[in-house]
Amino acid sequence: MAVAELTFRLALPSDAEAVAALHADSWRRHYRGAYADAFLDGDVEGDRLAVWSARLMETRGASQTILAEDGDGLVGFAHTMFEHDPRWGALIDNLHVVHDAKRRRIGSRLMALAAQPVLDRGTGLYLWVLEQNADARAFYEARGGTCVERAPVPPPGGMASRLSGTPLGLRYAWSDPAVLL
Repeated sequence: MAVAELTFRLALPSDAEAVAALHADSWRRHYRGAYADAFLDGDVEGDRLAVWSARLMETRGASQTILAEDGDGLVGFAHTMFEHDPRWGALIDNLHVVHDAKRRRIGSRLMALAAQPVLDRGTGLYLWVLEQNADARAFYEARGGTCVERAPVPPPGGMASRLSGTPLGLRYAWSDPAVLL
């Protein structure tokens, strides 16, 4: 099976629906046990659509969302919030790849594209990952990320009922994001 050529571009407001669908699918696959089943099996896609519609309307340059596409459409995205934390720098707030497109280096390429403007700003880069997500943790560690903190996961939308128990998140940091290039 031939792998379609990938293209990368900045997201537009019109991409909100596709980004929300991928985000919701990723949460359903990887956040079970941390997020409540009622939330994941309910209108998580509608919740994500509201978030992404607002995010992709933002034009001040405080963040960027990079899309990875192939001939069939969206296969991944990375959302970075610049100057997010005075100590840790820019936050990769979301990095998701379509389940069937994993192991094609899409996530690595998205991280490299996210790292470049962070380097231009001269800050570090970090992200949070669920402690239970061993595959994602291994991915970040293989790309030079260092686990520097463990903390309770904030509930999506600030609603505690969307969590299952008290899941923990791990902060992975890159003091020199150049290692991602």
